[in-house]
Amino acid sequence: MSKKNAASRGASRFPVLTPETLTKAQTRMLKALLAGPRGGGDMSKDAMTSALNRGPFNAWLRSPALGDRLQKVGEYIRFGSSMPQDLNEMAILITARYWTSQFEWFAHSALALKAGLDPKIVEALARNKRPSKMTRQQAAVYAFCTQLHHKKKVSNGAYARAVECFGEQGVMDMIAACGYYTAVSMTLNVAKVPVPAGHKKPLK
Repeated sequence: MSKKNAASRGASRFPVLTPETLTKAQTRMLKALLAGPRGGGDMSKDAMTSALNRGPFNAWLRSPALGDRLQKVGEYIRFGSSMPQDLNEMAILITARYWTSQFEWFAHSALALKAGLDPKIVEALARNKRPSKMTRQQAAVYAFCTQLHHKKKVSNGAYARAVECFGEQGVMDMIAACGYYTAVSMTLNVAKVPVPAGHKKPLK
């Protein structure tokens, strides 16, 4: 982490750990993370250091038993969800935008574009606007996730459309994506995790 990024996070907000300072429980959690698809099995010191300097993991290591359970849920949502990848990322972006989570948006807007989500949809979500052109499935994700975050419930119509598009498992996986990335966004915002050096905050 650059000195600028470290300073912007604040010394009192979960100072970034190093591989040498981890407890046995923290090391187990970090290695479990790296053993999965997010780490590709790379257990090197460089890989550990990289993981500590991105996302919520440095903060979650303060409670490694909890952190390990959370990262396993995240692994399912990222790599095992029944939702199509582009729509899964759309749900994540709606959550990141709701929380104005700068790092989360920075990371997942790139993943959404890579998964094939229309750049115009990503741009509209960043501006807190309803995208003007969406497929039936995209509209179902938007209505469901937006209502869930802003109204704290989902209308019968939005629920029925989501079930029609994705089935009950898809609906449950979408709820989990919103809930998990709410926890991620909360962690990132509390920890003041900055976007990588050289990049501007993507959200107003």
